Parts: sequence; C-alpha cells; structure tokens
Amino acid sequence: MTTEQLELVQDEDRTYHLSQKSVAAVVEAALAGDINRVVRFLEPLHAADIADLLEQINAAERHAILTAWRGEFDGDVLSELDESLREEVINILAPQDLADAVRELETDDVVDLIEDLDAPQQEAVLETLPTADRAAVEQSLTFPENSAGRLMQRETVAGAEHWTVGDAINFLRAETALPDQFYHMILVDPSMTPVGYVTLGKMLSTDHSVPLVDIVEDSFRTFHVAQPEEDVAYAFNQYHLISAPVVDDYDRLVGVITIDDAMAVLDDVAEEDILRLAGVSEGSLSDRVIETTKQRFPWLAVNLVTAILASLVIAQFEDAISTVVALAVLMPIVASMGGNAGTQSLTVAVRALATKDITSANVLRVIRREVLVGLFNGIIFAVLIGLIGFFWFGSAALGGVIATAMVVNMVVAGLAGVMVPVGLERVGIDPALASGAFVTTVTDVVGFFAFLGLAALVLL
Repeated sequence: MTTEQLELVQDEDRTYHLSQKSVAAVVEAALAGDINRVVRFLEPLHAADIADLLEQINAAERHAILTAWRGEFDGDVLSELDESLREEVINILAPQDLADAVRELETDDVVDLIEDLDAPQQEAVLETLPTADRAAVEQSLTFPENSAGRLMQRETVAGAEHWTVGDAINFLRAETALPDQFYHMILVDPSMTPVGYVTLGKMLSTDHSVPLVDIVEDSFRTFHVAQPEEDVAYAFNQYHLISAPVVDDYDRLVGVITIDDAMAVLDDVAEEDILRLAGVSEGSLSDRVIETTKQRFPWLAVNLVTAILASLVIAQFEDAISTVVALAVLMPIVASMGGNAGTQSLTVAVRALATKDITSANVLRVIRREVLVGLFNGIIFAVLIGLIGFFWFGSAALGGVIATAMVVNMVVAGLAGVMVPVGLERVGIDPALASGAFVTTVTDVVGFFAFLGLAALVLL
C-alpha cells in the first residue's frame, strides 16, 4: 500500500474489504487534518467500501473524515450506508455537500434515504432537490411503507407501442435525460398503460424496420404501486425478471423497479427472518447499548414467561425428582434435544413460508415429513440415551423412560416446528417473530412432562 492508495484485501471466500491498515491510515490522516491525503485515499474507492469504512469506526473518527472530505462526498455512499448511521452522516455534511450528494441519486434511492429520517432532516434533503424530483419523491412517500411505490424509481424509458426498432434507437440517441442504468424500453399505449417491454440487447440486434411489438419479452409483468415489496421481490426471483413497470390505480405507468432493488428486498427479508428467529430486531453494530437493550428486552421477557411455564411442570413432579435424583441430571437432555429439533423444523418452515414454498396443497405432506424425521431421529437418539442412562445409573427402567420421552418429544418438536409457524401465518402473525417462543415452550413442557410423568409411573 502506498501513501496514495488504500489496500483492498481478498479473503478466502473471495470477498473484498479494506484492510485494517488502510482504515487506520484514513483515520490517521483525517485526525491530523490532512485533507489532501484523505481525498486521495477515498477518491478511487467504491461507495460501498467507503460506507464500510465509516461503519467500522467511531463517531469522532467519522466526523473527522467527513469534515476533511467536504466538497468531494459521493451521494452513493448514503445509499450504501447502514440506516442507523445515515442520520448522523447527514447532520455532519455541509448543506451544499448534502445537496450535491442527493442530486446524484435516482429517486428510489432518495426515497430509501429519507423515509426513516425525522421530519426536519427529510425537509433538509427535499430542499436540495429540483422541483420535479422533489414532487416525485414526495408522491412516492405517500404510498404505503414497504410497497412497490416506495421501491420504484420514477425515471423510466418508455416508447409508443407503434414504434419500430429504428424509432426507438433514434429516440434513445436524442434523449438527454435517460437513467444511468436501464434494461428495457417499456411500450405504452396512448393512455400511458404499459403493454410490453423490449430488452436493449434485442433492440440493438434487430433490423430497424421491425416493429417493437414483434420483439417484446414474454416475461412482461406490471406491479401496482400499493403491492407489497415482498411480493414484488418474490415475482422477480420466481420469473427471473430484470425490471418491471409500476402502475397506478388507472394502470398508467408511474415508475419502474429494477432487479438490484428487488434483490435488496429479498436480502432484507432473509436477514429480518434470521434476526427475528433469534429474538433480535433490526439494528446494527453502531447502535448504542440502551437502544440494543430495549430491542432485545421484549423477547427475553417472553422467554422468561415460557421458562416459568416449564418450571411449573417440573414443580408438579417434585417428589419424583427428590426420590430419584438421576431425573434432575437427565431431564435437561430431553428438553434440549426437543428444542434443537423444533428449531430445525421451525427454521425450514419459516423460510419456506417466506418463499411461498409451503401452500395449502402441500402443508400436510410437509408436516408428515417433519414428524417422520422427528420419529426416526428420536428412535436413534433414544437408543443412545437409553444405553447411557442404563450404564450411567445402572437402571434399565430409567434408560427406558428417558428413551421413550426422547421419542415423544422429538416427534412433537417436528410437529410443532411446522404447525406453529403455519398457524401463526394463517391468523396474520409474522411466524418469524413469534414461532420461536411457542415452539420452545411446547418442547420444554412436553419434554419435561413426558420424562417426569413416565418416571413417576414406572420408577416410583
């Protein structure tokens, strides 16, 4: 690494990131007030790398870098930056830098940037936009959150349905306000209703005299502005779409969604499901301790209630536990195995629900499969734990009790792992958010009850 260039390191998984030495060099230059060196460091970097750099350092170091970088700030960095830091960065930027940065962005990126900001900051960003762009962004903000209207960009490339390939190419050559990136020309009728689209590749490889309607793509689909963005992303993934027009209540073209935005939604949904399964809401490593504590407290409170329920079951067999002390040693094994098996089934079910792979037509087959998997795994581990119980405590009856309880709990875990998320979705509750607590409660209660109940019947 020279003093003029930062080092991008490639890991074994072939991903690139700034080395720690590079991050330290930028911070050192910024804190020393060496503006020219900071600019030389950051200028050749991709916006995503700069965003990563800003996310890795503390608030004072971010302030120093952004102050030194004034007049050179790249608007794409705001789009790449973690949402929890955007507000802080916007407050640091000089008004002119913010204006220049925002003007570089497409309207969908501006909407994504400001929709989670406070009203004063939203107004500060909107004031930097040209009148037409501001009106477009403000209209997008009137659409429901997480909808196609929020996801779309207003810059579109549209042509008349009666045009030929030559007409379209002449239009594109003459047009001065084309988006930086686009994949299709959307064909519209006189009422501005989309009727099809043509890829740029097909257009450039076809004779000029051919009507555009003769080379339209069969993947053409439109989305309503109020359609949930998760449905849009699912359709992009399901039908291999590259871009798709968005229409209003009158089926008029109002915007376009591109594959990068759709894939970002899929990534966000997958990340959100993983976090919710662990009882962690959306956040980042930059969040303060008090914010993170508030986010995690509700889930832990729910788990406390479920743990009390399991303890109440144990309390019903206090005499059995005091008589056969080995029960206290072995009963966590049954509950733990059931909990892990339930989590496995639950994770598969929640993901399948998110991708719409579980339907009313196959849900019974999925339940049957998970129950059988639980049964077979339960039998295998029942033999193992039964032998352990026998040799450890010298009691064949105790080994038989824990083996039977293991089978029962593993079967119930497979059943609950699918039925709980499916049932929650049917009543309109996010299965990723609430399933974990219910499945854990079921496997703990059933595991303790089966093991201690059988022990009370057989061993006492």
